[in-house]
Amino acid sequence: MRVTNLGHATLMVEMGGVRVLTDPNFDARLGGVLPRVRTTGLTWGALPAPDAVLLSHAHADHLSFASLRALTARLRVPIYAPAGVARWLVARGHPDARAIRPGESASISGAAGTVTVTAGAAAHEGSRYGFDRWGGRGDANSYLIDSGAESAFFAGDTGLRGDSHALVAQAISARGRQLDAALLPIGRAPWWKPGFRRNHLSPADALELFDWLGARVLIPYHWGTFHHLTSGPFDAIQELEARLADYPRRADVRMVPPGAQLVLGVRS
Repeated sequence: MRVTNLGHATLMVEMGGVRVLTDPNFDARLGGVLPRVRTTGLTWGALPAPDAVLLSHAHADHLSFASLRALTARLRVPIYAPAGVARWLVARGHPDARAIRPGESASISGAAGTVTVTAGAAAHEGSRYGFDRWGGRGDANSYLIDSGAESAFFAGDTGLRGDSHALVAQAISARGRQLDAALLPIGRAPWWKPGFRRNHLSPADALELFDWLGARVLIPYHWGTFHHLTSGPFDAIQELEARLADYPRRADVRMVPPGAQLVLGVRS
């Protein structure tokens, strides 16, 4: 398995001969306002073509219409999204958008294999403008990517709740397997926003979810790319690094900065 961090929540996950791209956002400014502080140096022309796109929700940092237009001008691939978001994308000229609801699965074929993607419900209010929650546009998905030999869990954006690991527990752990990669967002919870953790993972929450998932490695994302209204681009990763000093599995937390990749071998 190869996981390439392309910035924020944009990850290229390659396993089983298939490439899956998550939440593609190559915008120079988040929402047209907040500047990108780090680029990967990659252009669409240099990026390996994905076999599918997974969209977690409609927030501007995860759903970039400009990036989707650039992608679909180059090639046609299925774009999996929560049902209300998929309907919106179709209406905006993306006929390859496909609804996938929590518990549903899709088979994605690549040049040299096939993987199964299963959606789970994320604990996140994902409507783009806050008021547009009608028709499921506020729904948010997480995704399990499974080749049979390897697996990765992409959480999208989520808060920590008791069933946050349920998808992996049912599809992977209950079958005597171990999740290979936990791809989890981290955010800094500002003191003046007490509800932040209902919709986001703090560094401590991400480590707790990693323990619940029982994965081989944790790859944190959602850092080092954009300024935010609530924090700077490196606040969350610095807090996570501080917590790792006393964390028993700190060697299994892999920092993959934007533009870098991690290759995880298949267990024998």
